[in-house]
Amino acid sequence: MHDLRTLRDHLDAIRDRLGPRGADVQWETLRKLIEERRALTGRVEQLRADLKKGSDEVARLKREKQPAETAVAAMKAVGERIAEGETALRTIEESLSDLALRIPNLPHETVPVGRTAEENREVRRWGAPPLLTAPPKAHWDIGEALGILDFDRAAKIAGARFAVLTGAGARLERALINFMLDLHTTEHGYREVMPPLMVNRLAMTGTGQLPKFEEDLFRLRDEDYFLIPTAEVPVTNLHREEILNESALPVRYTAYTPCFRREAGSYGKDTRGLIRLHQFNKVELVAFTKADQSYEELERLTGHAETVLQRLGLHYRVMALCTGDMGFSAAKTYDIEVWLPSQNQYREISSCSNFEGFQARRAGIRWKGAGGKKDSKTEFVHTLNGSGLAIGRTLVAILENYQQPDGSVLIPEILRPYMGGMARIEKE
Repeated sequence: MHDLRTLRDHLDAIRDRLGPRGADVQWETLRKLIEERRALTGRVEQLRADLKKGSDEVARLKREKQPAETAVAAMKAVGERIAEGETALRTIEESLSDLALRIPNLPHETVPVGRTAEENREVRRWGAPPLLTAPPKAHWDIGEALGILDFDRAAKIAGARFAVLTGAGARLERALINFMLDLHTTEHGYREVMPPLMVNRLAMTGTGQLPKFEEDLFRLRDEDYFLIPTAEVPVTNLHREEILNESALPVRYTAYTPCFRREAGSYGKDTRGLIRLHQFNKVELVAFTKADQSYEELERLTGHAETVLQRLGLHYRVMALCTGDMGFSAAKTYDIEVWLPSQNQYREISSCSNFEGFQARRAGIRWKGAGGKKDSKTEFVHTLNGSGLAIGRTLVAILENYQQPDGSVLIPEILRPYMGGMARIEKE
């Protein structure tokens, strides 16, 4: 969220800097409300000054035993006008706040300028595509042939965009979760969290999903709770309305959760397989830092997500997203894209973002220096998060990159201890 004072003083500059990214913002309505708020605030402040002056006059009249009824009535009328003005101000400020919550974050100066994914910039690559000796099969064909993926029964139970994993498939999913959590907690220094899978409206607003993207969320019918689209939401909100001590920063968390997304607007995209489901598993990385540490932290966090793919031996590339392709709350984002042989292309498996103070301002997350002394200044933290990684998409990459001519799939060596020593998935 943008500070209302900043919007007031720099509205045109913010609009220009956002460019197409702010195309659906009601800029003129915002400008009108800012001017109305400025004018009404001035009038209310003048009325308060008049009330103070008039109250002093009433007090003088009473001390001197002079008639004060007229002055009292006049001050009562002033008080009523103040109350009316304050009510009108609250209405304006609520409208301003609602509009401000819908304005995207400003992109960092290093973000490539562009409108679509075609204008994203490649930063680096690691590894190389596998040398398969037979035409590559899609992961859904591999999984169904091995008896570890069942989309038909998932559709019977729930509907489209769901999957059932069985046998070695279910174990491989669990192995990936445990491997990633172990890596991030023992080597990368994250503290593991197991958060709720439902959150309230304040939590969704704090990380930027609300109010703009409510149609993308699953909401409970009888309660104002939402199923989480990512662990970013509950984990970031762990410190909502808190002041962190400078000595504790940076704070780093990792969490495994199921994630739930309606995939509104994705009609016709990835209708087969595990790429775009309504429910999927993910290991998330979340960090809280001071402003001068956050871009170094972004590189660090992205590197931790990359390490997962490196340990699994999966070829990938890192893309710096352009201004038009970034998420609503991000100031800068790297997408990590893994190679999928059946599609002969890279597909996103992790998105790592620095939100700067955007989420912290919405959620009221600050830090205080000087050992937390009462007279030390508080500042908004910078928040970051990234997938470390999306489990289903990692499983897809393993099935496709490690497929064998006989239909079996080799298990990356790093996962074999988590699979009870199993080295290959074969048809049961």
